[in-house]
Amino acid sequence: MPQRPRVLLVAGARPNFMKIAPIAAELGRRQLECVLVHTGQHYDASMSDTFFSDLGIPPVDYQLGVGSGSHSRQTARVMESFEPVLETTRPDWVVVVGDINSTLACALVVAKVRHQIGCRLAHVEAGLRSGDWAMPEEVNRVLTDRLSDLLLTPSPDAEPNLLAEGISRERIVFVGNVMIDTLRRMLPAARRLNVAESLEIRRPYVVCTLHRPSNVDTAEPLREILSALGALTLDFDVVLPMHPRTRQRVRNFSLEPMLAALKITEPLGYSMMLGLQDGAAAVITDSGGMQEETTVLGVPCVTVRESTERPITITEGTNRLAPWPLAATTLLETVRRAIAERCGSGALRVPEGWDGRASERIVDALFSARAATHGILPSAATVVSSR
Repeated sequence: MPQRPRVLLVAGARPNFMKIAPIAAELGRRQLECVLVHTGQHYDASMSDTFFSDLGIPPVDYQLGVGSGSHSRQTARVMESFEPVLETTRPDWVVVVGDINSTLACALVVAKVRHQIGCRLAHVEAGLRSGDWAMPEEVNRVLTDRLSDLLLTPSPDAEPNLLAEGISRERIVFVGNVMIDTLRRMLPAARRLNVAESLEIRRPYVVCTLHRPSNVDTAEPLREILSALGALTLDFDVVLPMHPRTRQRVRNFSLEPMLAALKITEPLGYSMMLGLQDGAAAVITDSGGMQEETTVLGVPCVTVRESTERPITITEGTNRLAPWPLAATTLLETVRRAIAERCGSGALRVPEGWDGRASERIVDALFSARAATHGILPSAATVVSSR
């Protein structure tokens, strides 16, 4: 029988942490060796350290500390720093999650040295597509999937995307949404925090998060969004946990007066943010993960993006896209309609595989795919999914 595998998990930014936490925990539960690498793509303590502590993620084995920079420079720095780690640890599997620059960078390194080292690459959250190649994340998603040996999909709509791109069905395993494992585990504690009370929120409230360059790096879209938020304060408290990038752009564009009626906070830890979303009348966001979290929580979500790689949150969840081109009046109308329609909504429907057990299926898939190369199983596709 083959030896148990050594698994190297890569995280680089806040959206990754909720995904690696349950995988690391499941590997630990099975007493398997897990090497944890943090590339340092999110280098602000409020965006990184607090999440590790909140989620109970073990101390990292390798902190690459690449920091900020252009997409190309950041990707190159991760590649340069990650290659020696890979050569030292020589894992059986490298597991990357999501679609950030670190995801693609580490996938490229594995692709170039996999034959010398004998490791393989698994992509958690494979097959998501927005169809918008202007988004750097779309480039990262497509290329990472192309390079991966094992593609672990979060929702049933992902597999057709991969098959249409010519990826073999034998490399694809439906495992469900691992981020929801974290949500379901942390939700009871998040509710006990009484976040609204601690933030002195006195009325029904709306939560907003903004960080994408398309929304904050030029003045006009940011002004439109802040104008809509200001109008909402007539009926709701509006809470805006301020991403460092957004805070700097508000200063650059002299938009500070538009924040006066809003409740501005520093970036919140996972439990605080989860509790805040859970009690909200609606969420306005450009985050991918919050589209999924609000779907499970049953909270209306308005995504301020032209497209989404998570269309299942629209067809089966509580999400909707803001009308485009972005304007304060149409954004405001969309949010108000989302809140009104929530009152008449029926039973909550959660997408298949968003059941809190995706991490178990991910580790099962790693075992089965590895066994297949030793002639024990015919292919990774024999893994039993939740379907």
